[in-house]
Amino acid sequence: MIFRARRNRSSLAFIVEPLICICFLCLPCLLSAAPGWAQAQPQAQPQTQRLSPRELEQVFELVPLSQPVFLTHAGDGSGRVFVVEQPGRIKVIDANSATDATFLDLRNRVNNGPGEAGLLGLAFHPSYALNGRLFVSYTFGDLTSRISEFHVSGDPDSADVASEQVLLEVAQPAGNHNGGQIDFGPDGMLYVSFGDGGASNDRFGNGQNLTTLLAAILRLDVDRRDDELAYAIPPDNPFAGNDEGWREEIWAWGLRNPWRFSFDRTTGQLWVGDVGQNRQEEIDLIRRGGNYGWNVQEGLECFQATTCKDSSLQAPVLQYGRGDGISVTGGYVYRGRVLCNLHGAYVYADFGSRSIWAIRYNATSAAISDSARIATSPSNVSSFGEDEEGELYIVGYDGRIYRFRPLPGEDPIITAVAETDGETPQAFELEQNYPNPFNSSTTIRFVLPVAATFELEIHDVLGQKVRSLLRTHQAAGQHRITWNGIDDAGRAVAPGAYLYRLTLDGTRRQARSMVLVE
Repeated sequence: MIFRARRNRSSLAFIVEPLICICFLCLPCLLSAAPGWAQAQPQAQPQTQRLSPRELEQVFELVPLSQPVFLTHAGDGSGRVFVVEQPGRIKVIDANSATDATFLDLRNRVNNGPGEAGLLGLAFHPSYALNGRLFVSYTFGDLTSRISEFHVSGDPDSADVASEQVLLEVAQPAGNHNGGQIDFGPDGMLYVSFGDGGASNDRFGNGQNLTTLLAAILRLDVDRRDDELAYAIPPDNPFAGNDEGWREEIWAWGLRNPWRFSFDRTTGQLWVGDVGQNRQEEIDLIRRGGNYGWNVQEGLECFQATTCKDSSLQAPVLQYGRGDGISVTGGYVYRGRVLCNLHGAYVYADFGSRSIWAIRYNATSAAISDSARIATSPSNVSSFGEDEEGELYIVGYDGRIYRFRPLPGEDPIITAVAETDGETPQAFELEQNYPNPFNSSTTIRFVLPVAATFELEIHDVLGQKVRSLLRTHQAAGQHRITWNGIDDAGRAVAPGAYLYRLTLDGTRRQARSMVLVE
């Protein structure tokens, strides 16, 4: 989170403004004062905000980077970001000062000779702040993929290079299609991607072969160990305990080169960009035990089959052809707080054409409800990345890192603001929103008597949470947040009554009602 201070004209106090765009949802409320009126309101269908074109701005210009292929965070509250360089180095960047340091240097172990080999992935343990454990994916020697665990050293900006513990190694028959993404899911398991072994046309026959770890996404328990393994097989893996000789680590299979995948912070859904061969690039939603069709099909088209109308094969969410690009770069469902119009949309790109798209996905009807090309990157997009706040970065393979510029009205008009006149507030108070009723946006004010962690949510008349507006730690003082009637999926909510609720330190709660009108 980036803060700025401005002087209050009416006093010598400062106003601290976290630059967070609250993509506000007007949520129907439990209106105890007028339940009859609330029930009588028409239930209009929420309309999805159209996705708008955006400009990119470069960040961390003073940090020299060599062939960066990933960006992530440690989830430790430090606000730092970590950039993976394909030749074998990880840099840590203080996002506020833009200063950098070498976090881990594996260049003497990494083989990045072929174009798709090298240091490819980084994931921090969900309890990294307590245990200092991190995991990397890289190729070494005669092109073997390795998943290893390291520990942070006594210096928080440096990992202990001597602490490596190898978890898993997989021989690669060719230099491309190495996958390389690793990430922890919301279930605490480590997910790992590998391609089909490389070359072309699934030359080594791994696409539909369950006895290999290639062409698959794996799911490992790194907090336990099974006999003869440096990890454990989760008992709910789809092939756990099978007697067919199938690899029990596999979570999903039939993937050609799942270069980048990510988990939606809100829904937990696993999205992957699977690189195609000659005709189609595809975006998939990964399901337990799903077969994604390679080499029977490429996208929705038959590849090494005369017919591929097989209900056992998972269809992609979308595909695009050579007119739009040559190599998909999977991204993230945006759940940050600055880019309101993008909230709930999945953002992805193509490495070759440098086009960046965003789509909204209707999981109920399994259809794309909105899609748009929103930008063109000046650099070939090797990856996307998230910081701790869920803000999105675009990783350029030429060493440049970008983020989206907010649209007019996103920032700084909608902000969380702490105000003080020099006197410490005496009580915790949630004030009535203003204006109320409202038809476009409304401001919610509250008072914190002490520095505290709080959460502000909006609920509908059935008590269902429609939007989590803010969850953060703030100083004592008066605060205000503006909400523009957009829900967690980026949709405009229907007119009606809503309840907004403030929870302080997980225990104290206050709530008030408000009304959105047409």
